[in-house]
Amino acid sequence: MRIIRFIDDAGSERCGLESDSDQAELLVGDLYQGLEPSGEKATIKKTLAPLSPTNIFCIGLNYREHAAESGMEPPEQPVVFAKPTSAVCGPGDAIKLPACQNHGPETDYECELAVVIGKPARNVSQADALEYVLGYTCANDVSARKWQLNGGGGQWIRGKGFDTFCPLGPVLVTADEIPDPQSLGIRTILNGEIMQDHTTDDMIFTVVELIEFLSQDTTLLPGTVILTGTPQGVGFARKPPVWLKAGDEVTIELDQIGRLTNPVVNA
Repeated sequence: MRIIRFIDDAGSERCGLESDSDQAELLVGDLYQGLEPSGEKATIKKTLAPLSPTNIFCIGLNYREHAAESGMEPPEQPVVFAKPTSAVCGPGDAIKLPACQNHGPETDYECELAVVIGKPARNVSQADALEYVLGYTCANDVSARKWQLNGGGGQWIRGKGFDTFCPLGPVLVTADEIPDPQSLGIRTILNGEIMQDHTTDDMIFTVVELIEFLSQDTTLLPGTVILTGTPQGVGFARKPPVWLKAGDEVTIELDQIGRLTNPVVNA
């Protein structure tokens, strides 16, 4: 199932099936207990992120070639940080470059596969991990690099957690439609130019390994989103560096999921 969340013409938030038109078939039920097509349609006035996350766990340096371009050895354990849920925005929403310039406006893109947990997961084994996955969506781990490296006291959350720094969408694809999350093409397209183009099989820690690791003595609640890292080609590693600027349009594309596009503006 390919699930969208949207505002209808009455101003109500609804869930529906992905549609090529401005009309979507409504889904009834609960995202975590089960949704079913209703046979009724509603007008899509605005598409939202496909869910409102309960928590957002992020993994750094999780692609071998990205670690290499960053001049770092592949980590022995997952590098974990978090984003506040207030950073989430949806398809078409503007990524806002931070107005606080203390550490510079050097804002970067990162295409990522986002994993959505569908039921409480604690001390989960790799063998059972995919049973806890509700589905997958596209994510952009937008990053203010000077804040990330110099303005957060050694922690990454500050540079990764500004408002609009976690675009998600456009659709949540249920896990049954993607039996192997390690075989997906993943790309970033900036103003029509492909900047990142790789596959999820280059992950150092796979989806099942990440779920096992993150759930150790920690309950991953339904609605937990895991951003699984980005491949090579990020802006800061280019010569000269490429930073997002007002007027840009950035698209995250994942095979079997879709394209998440956001404009860039000054805050």
